[in-house]
Amino acid sequence: MNTTLVPRTRIGLSLITALICVMPSLGCARLMNLHLTDSHPQGLTLVLTGIESAHLGHASFVRGLKRGGVESEIEIVDWTTGTPALMLYHLMSESRNRAQATLIASKIVHFQDAHPGCPVNLIGHSGGGGMVLLTLDALPADRQVDSAILLAAAISPDYDLRSALCKVRRGIWNYSSQIGDAPLLVAGTTLFGTIDRHYGPAAGATGFHVPNNPYDFQLYHQKLFQRPYDFSMALDGNFSNHYGPMSPRFARRELAPILLARNTTD
Repeated sequence: MNTTLVPRTRIGLSLITALICVMPSLGCARLMNLHLTDSHPQGLTLVLTGIESAHLGHASFVRGLKRGGVESEIEIVDWTTGTPALMLYHLMSESRNRAQATLIASKIVHFQDAHPGCPVNLIGHSGGGGMVLLTLDALPADRQVDSAILLAAAISPDYDLRSALCKVRRGIWNYSSQIGDAPLLVAGTTLFGTIDRHYGPAAGATGFHVPNNPYDFQLYHQKLFQRPYDFSMALDGNFSNHYGPMSPRFARRELAPILLARNTTD
């Protein structure tokens, strides 16, 4: 028996247990097509789940967006197998995740073809934040969405955002917290890796690293909005932990205005 693996295994099991403990109550594993509108939608917002699959917390999050005035069709997209016990498989299966991202990108193209001019926005939590970027990379070069919001994203800070940034009209907002999210997005991703299979702290903890060369720096500066945790966010129910940005009040007061284009330049 390789005794050097024992501490890693024990720590890993502890992190998984911690994730399950703080996870909102699990409900129907496939919460799809919430708040569907008629055949003339005012837009489409896709909410991509984390590696733990869909749960009732996502429904509360959607209600927060709705109460914040978001009138678009909102769908919770569970890109996982729907089985929380397989969360590490969902995190580590890069080929499957890229295939799922291609399917989500196809869904966006289909919607845009059927409803030209309607806005499309992406929101992803944890592993879903990484999936948002994989989805943007999978979009055809001539397609764009309006905005993307990453919440506690389990993606590496050095992920090349150039393609994704070119696929968003307004920008990518990255909400991170190194204060309360260290157990999962520092220790957890160091042990088990990120969606893009790098080992170390995730961008959902540290933010993204910005390239030094002038062209890429300008692109990042124009379209990447880093949102590190601020204690004032606690007033809206975001207490810095992994599920803080999924608070319905935070969705209503902080995130809905982004989707409604009230925060396009700050």
